[in-house]
Amino acid sequence: MPSPAGTVTPGLASFLSSLKSSPIETSIESLVSLLRRRQIRGSRSCAIATAHLLRTVLRNIRVTDVTKLIDRVHQIGQRLAEAQPKELAVGNIIRRILGLIRDEAEEDRDREAGGYGDIGIGSRNATSIARPDGQLGPTEKRSLLAPNTSTNAPAITSLFSLLPSKGVSPLSTPGTQTPGGDLPVAAPLSSTPNTTQDLRAEVVEGVQEIIDELNQADDQIAGYALDHIHSGEFVIAYTGSMTVQRFILKAAAKRKFTVIHPGPRKLAGNPNAGLDDEENSERFLKSLTVVGVTVVMVPFSAVFALMSRTSKVILDPHIVLADGSLVAPAGAKAIAQAARMHQTPVIVLSGVYKLSPVYPSDVRTLIEIGDPSSVVGFDQGSFLEKIDIKNPLFDHVPADLVDLYITNLYVGFSFSFQQDFKADIMFRGGHAPSYLYRIVADHYRNEDIHLMDSDLE
Repeated sequence: MPSPAGTVTPGLASFLSSLKSSPIETSIESLVSLLRRRQIRGSRSCAIATAHLLRTVLRNIRVTDVTKLIDRVHQIGQRLAEAQPKELAVGNIIRRILGLIRDEAEEDRDREAGGYGDIGIGSRNATSIARPDGQLGPTEKRSLLAPNTSTNAPAITSLFSLLPSKGVSPLSTPGTQTPGGDLPVAAPLSSTPNTTQDLRAEVVEGVQEIIDELNQADDQIAGYALDHIHSGEFVIAYTGSMTVQRFILKAAAKRKFTVIHPGPRKLAGNPNAGLDDEENSERFLKSLTVVGVTVVMVPFSAVFALMSRTSKVILDPHIVLADGSLVAPAGAKAIAQAARMHQTPVIVLSGVYKLSPVYPSDVRTLIEIGDPSSVVGFDQGSFLEKIDIKNPLFDHVPADLVDLYITNLYVGFSFSFQQDFKADIMFRGGHAPSYLYRIVADHYRNEDIHLMDSDLE
């Protein structure tokens, strides 16, 4: 029976359209319900829904205290994270927005303390997100400023000018000096005057930059395709996500190569169950063959035999953990192990929103278990009574099986030599697994890492 006219299927599109007319609490409960029922699934979809919801909350919230603003965002984030703990991208967006609020509040406090707010700012964000026009947003521009570039900051001729005669740090605010004058105590964020309205506007602008990043991440990652895929190569693309699809199409525009696509596993009656909503093998194959890319479909069992002729393996993770490991669709670990056996490089395509500060203390809590009926049917009742069947939808791939992460970040700096030579050095989007801890430190604050109570256990 066809669905009635005008019926909207619950999902990301319907949730985003309802944000304009629904009250805040109703929108929060709606997203919590969609996450619990898995009607919004996949890292990108969950991240987009979370960012849009918090942008709406910040636009309409009425608070005069920065601490209350942080508590409100933290409370909403905790409810969303507890609704679906395995979608770590939700917590990643919450942590980044909390970091934006804290950074803006501290900058405002430091400016009011005497113009020392720009000292040391450049040490926090050494990496920046590339934009299509090559420019940086307001948040990134502030993070890349060199010390004392603010027009309000006094000129400092030596390090000794930073040390007052009475032992008071220039970064401390009046009334925050300890009795002995040894170490200053940071002024609480709640001591900020009535600047919450301006702060919220700056934070909303930062959230909009995060939303733009989510929309542009796949295209920015695809921009590095020609650096890694060369003519005549055989490339294994295990998943058919939009990220992998755009990456391959970008390289196929100028080079001829062969893509080997292992057949999808049958999970819960859905050929792509456990993957993101965009991952559809049929659409993936069609989009590649239309532009002339040679695609070879092989059964999953044939991957090891073909690995000796393969130039590289491309994976798209569900989430990337702080130690360099990743959670990917089931079967990715076996492919990565086969690649290590044949010394074939494994490349992981991941936006920064998938990078989580969580360390895998218990890997089992990160693996989602699917319907076992796709492995053994319920009609085999006598067989099912003797065994316990688990159907994991994801694998945990250790960091030592990954050779390179390609993200939508770049790290760049410029230097001059003898006033005649000036060079700009930019490390493109590739990062070693051992470097991910630095990206985590650049994007998340220590105060916000433990978002849920379970993170402390």
